[in-house]
Amino acid sequence: MSIAHGVRLAGVIGAGQMGLGIAFVSAVHAKVNVLLYDKSKDQVSSGLGLMRKILDKDVSKGKLTSEAAKEALERVTVVDDLKGLRGADMVVEAVSENFAIKESIFRTLAAEMSPKAILASNTSSISITKIAATTIPKGMNASDSAAKESTSRVVGLHFFNPVPVMKLVELIPATQTSQETFERARAYAIACGKEVTSSKDVPGFVANGLLMPFINEAIMMLERGVATREDIDKTLKLGMNHPMGPLQLADFIGLDTCLAIQQTIYHGTGDSKYRPSVLLERMVDAQYYGKKSGKGFYDYSKQ
Repeated sequence: MSIAHGVRLAGVIGAGQMGLGIAFVSAVHAKVNVLLYDKSKDQVSSGLGLMRKILDKDVSKGKLTSEAAKEALERVTVVDDLKGLRGADMVVEAVSENFAIKESIFRTLAAEMSPKAILASNTSSISITKIAATTIPKGMNASDSAAKESTSRVVGLHFFNPVPVMKLVELIPATQTSQETFERARAYAIACGKEVTSSKDVPGFVANGLLMPFINEAIMMLERGVATREDIDKTLKLGMNHPMGPLQLADFIGLDTCLAIQQTIYHGTGDSKYRPSVLLERMVDAQYYGKKSGKGFYDYSKQ
């Protein structure tokens, strides 16, 4: 049977919350076999444990049968290195928002994967065009046919956290992305049970181009003493009907992640209105990353 996205075997790089979530929806909804890689074996173990927990919860709620949950878990295979992803029809990179790390990964993928394999990044702010350029074979110019072929299969596939719950995927074509790659990536996201929007390759894309400056402004208000953290969050929750305030949301996203994205937008545009809050920078310097570290704008140490 023909599959619109053409993916029978998917690879996921990163077994953190995002990577594990992408592996989950790939196995459960798209029903494809998944190769999962993370350099940390502890992270892999933790991620698979979380997947089992989510599957058990879905079974208890009647969303999945026990057999379907068992089959989904069996579709995920852990590999020891990036070379273990050979044979995948598409690989989704879901590591931290650090261009140097992504550059190394995509250079390796370009050398190891089939020329027809889609190379997708889950980045939430870094230029897809810049990532695609890292796949140009050494010694070649961007205009060479082999370079064009390599870069044309790179695309941005931005899932949202928590992936099993959030219904959106933001699809971002690089300057070099082919229409075939774009359409296959869209079809894959839909097969994973997601709604899809598309953005041009600009700093932050649509989602974080709107969200991060909003969060940054809330932090600046706290920094200036305009209002307390509680009143800033309560204003947005009760006055704008937001499910949580911007400071609590920043804690849940991760303050280090918020800073990395805001810095990408600031440096990518050169516009001073996107300058990261000094308070945000100091919070990250102190390793107050939010909920995941036990402390951010709020204290989570006792949870």
